[in-house]
Amino acid sequence: MSEDQIIIIGAGPAGLMAAQILAEKGYKVQVYEQNKAAARKFLVAGNGGFNLTHSEETDSFLEKYEAPEIQEIVRQFDNQKVIQWLSDLGITTYVGSSGKIFPTKNFKPIQVLKAWLNHLEKIGVEIHYEYTFIDFDDSSVYLQNNDKNVTFKYSKLILTMGGGSWKKTGSDAKWVEILKSKNIAIIPLQSANSGYNTSEKYHLLQGQYLKNIKVSFDDQSKTGEIVFTKYGIEGSPIYYLNRFTRKHDFPVTIHIDLKPNLTGSEILSELKRSDKISPVLKRNLKLSTTAINLLKTLDKETYTDVEILSKMIKKFPIEVFSFRPIDEVISTAGGVAFSELDSNLELKKFPDVFCAGEMIDWEAPTGGYLLQACFSTGFWVGNSIANSENSKSSKFPG
Repeated sequence: MSEDQIIIIGAGPAGLMAAQILAEKGYKVQVYEQNKAAARKFLVAGNGGFNLTHSEETDSFLEKYEAPEIQEIVRQFDNQKVIQWLSDLGITTYVGSSGKIFPTKNFKPIQVLKAWLNHLEKIGVEIHYEYTFIDFDDSSVYLQNNDKNVTFKYSKLILTMGGGSWKKTGSDAKWVEILKSKNIAIIPLQSANSGYNTSEKYHLLQGQYLKNIKVSFDDQSKTGEIVFTKYGIEGSPIYYLNRFTRKHDFPVTIHIDLKPNLTGSEILSELKRSDKISPVLKRNLKLSTTAINLLKTLDKETYTDVEILSKMIKKFPIEVFSFRPIDEVISTAGGVAFSELDSNLELKKFPDVFCAGEMIDWEAPTGGYLLQACFSTGFWVGNSIANSENSKSSKFPG
């Protein structure tokens, strides 16, 4: 058993996973968390449906991550290994209708977390709460606890402090300025898995859903459902398109296919059956009330021209002006640049200091992919440290 003290800053999924891997390999692990409890964002995420990963085959799963470094990391600790890890904790899972992996209904988010924390306690991980990260150097980390400054020596330091969204959970990104002051390149944090702000004419549809539709931008598309809000639109297809629209200057135009199972010519044929548009939309094409209300935002000439209307049903344009504010969104893009990290996720400028989780520059859509990568980066760092004598490298494989 190693007597080296490993310090982890942040008791979220990445930090706790790194702690577990290292403790099971005999390392002494101390976790310091600024909140009064562990993994608050983990629990908040569970309020909207606690999907822990996704059941996709590996290749299509990895396509959800644009950063090749994260793809390699997730490949090493993939969705099947997460399911097995949960099973080892006593958490059974099932595959939802959309392919997402959930804990079975007798396990609430807090029960999943408690099972994990109980295991960590059994293997000797110590978690200390209400410790705020202040700074670090090449041998010590500086924290604040109850207005008292404290300093701890470390053999390895793992930073897992999250992104910049949902500050109420402790994900406040104050670490950004600290790392930038040490000449560590940080890609600016931006809203990810965000709704879009749109024209006010769509705000009248607030609270209404469109289901079984396809949303597209350029050559990217995603099926699912969206909801109109007081400012624009939200939903998993919208979140999926975020990283593609981010590459362009706003405003941009996305398109909605209101009847993905029908061709444009089939829709046009139905529209020509009657001079009365609305009954055909409802009875023949079986469009939802929300879809019809959306079409009615078109000018009268377009709505009554069946040739144009059929095209609108297949490719309804919505101009989007911006993302939602960063504190409102599910996650953030940006963070510590991969160029600052070696293949172990160790800072090149600070050997023995590692980064994991959302504070690194990667992003993924909702659906279990975010948590999966947090678990995977924690697993990766834990194993990198444990196997450090054999795994030193200056760059990522490939």
